[in-house]
Formats: sequence, C-alpha cells, structure tokens
Amino acid sequence: MKIKVGMAKINKYAMQHCGDSFDIIERPYGGLSAVIADGQGNGLAAHHTSSWVVNKASFLIADGARDGAVARAVHDYLYAMKDKKVSCTLTLLSADLESETVVISRNSNCPTIVKTDEYLTIYDDEVSPIGVNRHMKPLVYELPFAPGMIVVSFTDGIAHAGKKYDGASMDMKKILAIIEDNAPEDCDFIAKSILEYALSLDKDKAGDDMTVVVMGIAEATADAPKIEQLSASYPF
Repeated sequence: MKIKVGMAKINKYAMQHCGDSFDIIERPYGGLSAVIADGQGNGLAAHHTSSWVVNKASFLIADGARDGAVARAVHDYLYAMKDKKVSCTLTLLSADLESETVVISRNSNCPTIVKTDEYLTIYDDEVSPIGVNRHMKPLVYELPFAPGMIVVSFTDGIAHAGKKYDGASMDMKKILAIIEDNAPEDCDFIAKSILEYALSLDKDKAGDDMTVVVMGIAEATADAPKIEQLSASYPF
C-alpha cells in the first residue's frame, strides 16, 4: 500500500501566529500518523498550546503508543500543566501498515470524513477537547484499508467559515463533492481545494485559523522501490 498525506492551512486574518499545529510521524512498525491540534483562542498563546500538544503526541506515537492512549496521555499532561484551564482539540489520523488499518482518534467536534470506493461516512459524534474535563475519553475508530480510501479532517476555522456573512455558511455537500471527485493520490489538491472554498466564504479574510489534512491509501506498484517522499511549500 501507498500512503499519501496532504495539508493546507492559513492563519486567522491579520494574525501573525497560527493557533493550529500539525505534524506527520512515521509509525514504528510502518505507516504514517498525522496529528492536528487547535489551541484555545487565537494568536501566540493558542500557538504555544497546540504546538506543545502536537510535539507531545508525536513523541508518544514515535515511541509506539496506541493512538487512544496517546490522546489520553496528552490530555493528562495538559490538564495538569494548565490546571484544567486551557483546552485544545486533538485529532490523530493513522495508517498502520502492520495491521493494515486506518485509526482515527477524535477530540474535536469537527467531523472526520472517510470515503472509499464502497462507502462514505462522516464521523461527527460529540466529544470533549483535551485539557479541561478530567475524565475525557477520545472517540476512536479503526477501519480496514479499502480501495480508494480518503480520510479528511479539518479544524473549526473550516467548519465555521462564512458564519459572519449572511447566507454564506459552509456547505458540507460541496466539501463531499471535492472528496468524491478525486482519488487518494490527489491529497494535496483536495486539501487546498477545501481550504480555498472555506476561505472564499470568509471573503478571503479567514475568520479563524484554518487547517485541512487529507490522508489517502492507494495501491502501490508491485515490487516498486519503497521510496519515502515529502514535499512542502510556504508562502512569504
């Protein structure tokens, strides 16, 4: 199997620091995990919180911890460190080559969308962010690899796009159409297209930090060299 991850993000309009943080980690027994966090509020304080959460989660995943245990451990750290006064959303998307499954761990009330050649599912059950409620539990879903599999997650800047403008709120059907019209190899394009759609609802002035992460599972060519690649672009 071949795993691809695409990400697109933008700061809240006129803000120097982004309250969303993201990382990709290689799993110890093969595969990749994507970590997405959205710190409470905006600006530097939110950036520090989400960066700390992502770094802690990334270290634990690289050390071999299971995704649900990672979310609980990072919650415990944040809960103690900030005296239950600071929250952060946390979503983990993992493609594990050993078990041939995708694992989704959600502590965010933004939906996670899974599309395959056979089905499309939106995981949007209500859940608490980490850091505030003592007995927080993540929502964890484990799905076998399937042909054409695409997994999409985003932060609330996407979900709430356009809300300050009458009649311009985000239409989930348009996001689903972007996903359904593309293949797992098109992760970068899917992420950028969803972000551009949300940004257009905010008149190109993002009302909040926005991050979209797309993971694709595709068939690899038999006997092809196992080459790892990473590409990124940063505007300035």
